Amino acid sequence: MCRSFAAFAKRLQKRRGDRAALMVEDEHDVQYLMHAILGLYFEDIRPEEPTPTVAGGSAKIDFLLKAEGIAFELKMTRPDLKDNKTGGEALIDIGRYPKHPDVRSLVYFVHDPEGYITNPKGLIADIERDYGALRAKVIIVGPFS
Repeated sequence: MCRSFAAFAKRLQKRRGDRAALMVEDEHDVQYLMHAILGLYFEDIRPEEPTPTVAGGSAKIDFLLKAEGIAFELKMTRPDLKDNKTGGEALIDIGRYPKHPDVRSLVYFVHDPEGYITNPKGLIADIERDYGALRAKVIIVGPFS
């Protein structure tokens, strides 16, 4: 379902007649649409689930599927969120999630419609692995996918 997100978002841009296109313009749009997609498959979706405090700070998981033990962190690239910053944010987030009692797997999803990530395979290779009891899966969709 994540790998088809770019095609899904593109289809929303084409509407019949004089109807306004549905555009994915920012990370909030990605979250809104992914919440709807997840709702087709899962009943218990917990948005904005807080993580335990680590190094004096905490964050919120975009979506938690508690019964499945799966957390979703969603990103959308932009001119100031490219390879290095996306990877850095991923590592910070990954450092927080193993402490959450209901998270066993993390899906780190990046929507990159403009192709700001120049080496998606390298970014995936750097981040995707087991972090103790947490398994991180990275999915990047963009013009190359």
